[in-house]
Amino acid sequence: MDFVIYDVILLVLFVLFVSFFLYIKRNNLKREGLLFLYRTSWGIKLINSVGKKYSKTLKVLSYFSIILGYLLMAGMIYLFGKIVWLYAFTDIATTINIPPILPLVPYLDKIVPSLGFPPFYFTYWIIILAVIAITHEFTHGIFAAYNKIKIKTTGFGFFPFFLPILLAAFVELDEKRMTKKSKFSQMAVLSAGTFANILTAVFFFVLLLIFFSLAFLSAGVIYNSYSYSAINISDISTLNGVLLGSSFSYSDIINIANETGFNKIKTEDNRSYLITKESLENQKDNLGYIIAYDDAPAINSKLNAIILDVNGKKVTSVESFRRELIKYSPGDKITLKTKGDEVEEKEIILGENPKNESLPFLGIAFVNSDSGSITGKIFMVFSSFKETNVYYEPKFDGISMFVYNLLWWLILISISVALVNMLPMGIFDGGRFFYLTMLAITRNERIAKKAFSFMSFFLFFLVLVIVFIWILSLIR
Repeated sequence: MDFVIYDVILLVLFVLFVSFFLYIKRNNLKREGLLFLYRTSWGIKLINSVGKKYSKTLKVLSYFSIILGYLLMAGMIYLFGKIVWLYAFTDIATTINIPPILPLVPYLDKIVPSLGFPPFYFTYWIIILAVIAITHEFTHGIFAAYNKIKIKTTGFGFFPFFLPILLAAFVELDEKRMTKKSKFSQMAVLSAGTFANILTAVFFFVLLLIFFSLAFLSAGVIYNSYSYSAINISDISTLNGVLLGSSFSYSDIINIANETGFNKIKTEDNRSYLITKESLENQKDNLGYIIAYDDAPAINSKLNAIILDVNGKKVTSVESFRRELIKYSPGDKITLKTKGDEVEEKEIILGENPKNESLPFLGIAFVNSDSGSITGKIFMVFSSFKETNVYYEPKFDGISMFVYNLLWWLILISISVALVNMLPMGIFDGGRFFYLTMLAITRNERIAKKAFSFMSFFLFFLVLVIVFIWILSLIR
């Protein structure tokens, strides 16, 4: 049975449990703004104990927390500005076709498949929510306890329109005592939550490295392109067997090309290349040349992207694959075990290498290119410990990928929460952090409040701008 079925069952059970719990505890609920809050005293003794016991350590960590707070704020302002610029001056809204503001909900990968993210089960959601919310809020409380700020209550909140799903944890501090503390102490408490999020991300990244080394093994190579060459247009002699003559134009080539599949180009030196009509049209402005795939064994046999072995010899890296292939000569028949939707074996007759006819030629390429998309860059950062173009096979079916994706999401969301929380807007810790910074610089409460209000409204206005641009892209 697919895990999604178990996951949905768990979701239903969780909804029922939380609904029942909130019903029997309804007298403890209080409406504050958009949230209903359930207040308790859970964890207060532990928070106070840690805050008092490790006061020397927390004193040192306060400096790190504040410095990190500024770095995260600067990073988030840059990222936010970059997003606004992309929406305002590029066609990103039409290209990615996703809302600029996405709530973190279960099955996000199914709701917006264009993101290309791994599965995001409800099981992941509830575990990650617990880990991130508890560490974030409890660290706020620990730094508050160290600074002798009273912790009044702990608890969780939920949106009434999404009763059992959108939960949030909180630690309620004595605001009167908080405002009487020094700016440094207040900023240490405010930045403590994001400090905890970054430490959480680092911890789970290390755990991810360890887990990956134990639960996965290199089992093949992955090529990401067929080999290609630059062709001088004037050297083209035929297209799909049609002789072009001496006075053909580029438009003649496009008119002859087939709409579907590959078109075969032959040049004056009797070399063959393959290209689609779409690619021809996209390259019509090139200065006298085009890029086309080499007419090679891999592309003609529609070889799967993952190669596991060559004539029974396993290949676990690009280097080992090249060493194995070089043992053969042009014209030799080899058997490649490949993996696509399923594992299959293909017999391939090797061609001649265009650069050295004595060497065998399969016609695949391992291209290392930085992805320009945000999602692509995220994948690259979180996969930096993997060897490029290597296929890793899980040792434990199902379990390896389940845990790996859970850890991946934990790291991503921990960093995301840390960044967003330091945005200098009133609803985030970064808003008050920014206010205290301006107060320290100007030493004028009125100016600091105006700067805080301006920044909050300005950022909110920019949010409305990108949402408006996105809506316009849907209408067009």
